[in-house]
Amino acid sequence: MKFGEKRGEVIRMDTYNMIDFNEKKGFICDMDGVIYHGNRVLPGVAEFIQWLHDENKEYLFLTNNSGYTPRELSQKLARMGLDVTEEHFYTSALATAAFLRDQAPGCSVFAIGEAGLLNALYDAGITMNDVNPDYVVVGEGRSYSLDTLTKATNLVWKGAKLIGANSDVSGPIENGIVPACRALVAPIEMATGTQAYFCGKPNPLMMRTGLKMLHCHSAEAVMVGDRMDTDVISGMESGMSTVLVLSGVSTRETLKTYAYRPSIVLDGVGDIPMLARAKKN
Repeated sequence: MKFGEKRGEVIRMDTYNMIDFNEKKGFICDMDGVIYHGNRVLPGVAEFIQWLHDENKEYLFLTNNSGYTPRELSQKLARMGLDVTEEHFYTSALATAAFLRDQAPGCSVFAIGEAGLLNALYDAGITMNDVNPDYVVVGEGRSYSLDTLTKATNLVWKGAKLIGANSDVSGPIENGIVPACRALVAPIEMATGTQAYFCGKPNPLMMRTGLKMLHCHSAEAVMVGDRMDTDVISGMESGMSTVLVLSGVSTRETLKTYAYRPSIVLDGVGDIPMLARAKKN
């Protein structure tokens, strides 16, 4: 088979770098565009999660969405008919809180975001401060407005350091896309001339934490996601096999704009157990 040739529903980007999913011990999966769009579970997801359980695979949902707590994510999947306990989730909000706790214990922040981000910060011993915070922390959420943007901009202009929960520009929803953290941070960067530090994927700190939680070496793990610029590159640079699924924001055309390639491209995660069973046979 030649590079990029299509066989059935699978595009094999590199025949010398194929994945035997049966041999892999751990799976790190993105959520938005991989598991669901908004409140709609994607085809093949239930079969994929059942296969992970049946094959005793270690797995972690590593999401750049900072708005939800692990418990809320578990409950969201439960409403979709999927049974995944909260220890299987790690978010960019948790990664951000861990970074700040390690860098500046007991610091204060002005935060723009939802419960997932705020709870993670509180749990890490970080306090809220809208007068003279050490950091301005931006995640996704409905609390983003011109007033909060103006407040955050002036706090950064006065010396607060700027942190973004993740570097996603947009995210998939049921009827299109929604601006994500990187797009929300950009006006503050432009107005102040300050460059934000992003804690979510593809930050290696988040990927190393994920692998530790799986108790896996990178060579034993697979990164599954729908974005080349966060999921695939973070897995590749961590030494993992990578799967790009076309159920989210990426298309076959967008692959052509990147200098790097995933190990394999699939229509969705439901193809993983299909390929694993085919390999056994």
